[in-house]
Amino acid sequence: MSAAFGKCFDPSGARYGIPTYPWKFAPDDDQLATRRQLRARGLRPGGQPIAAQVMRINRRAGNVRVAYLYRIDLAKPVRPMTSRKWGALALAMLARRTCPKCRITYSYCMPRSLGMCVLCAYPDSHDSAHQGVC
Repeated sequence: MSAAFGKCFDPSGARYGIPTYPWKFAPDDDQLATRRQLRARGLRPGGQPIAAQVMRINRRAGNVRVAYLYRIDLAKPVRPMTSRKWGALALAMLARRTCPKCRITYSYCMPRSLGMCVLCAYPDSHDSAHQGVC
């Protein structure tokens, strides 16, 4: 057993306070799930405490990645989206698709690294197709 594996294996919870398992070695008894796995089943943690954790230590970088596990039997169903939430989400996505410089709405989200559409970010590299807009 490697040293990284041994640091992550604590099923009694003596070292970390909650049961801890190495990455991909959590008990497979279909009682524990991550937030993402709960969401795939249409569930949410619903305020329950963390039941266990899965830990992975990157030996090269020295950092630790942790995924928290929740009990499936205590999980609650996901709250449905209201019409106001759908409207707010639509406006947020519209803002992400609209270039702040030329005000054109595209079918894709603007690159966050540029902060504007590609045609406005690099006007010299394109021909006169976009000159009248920017």
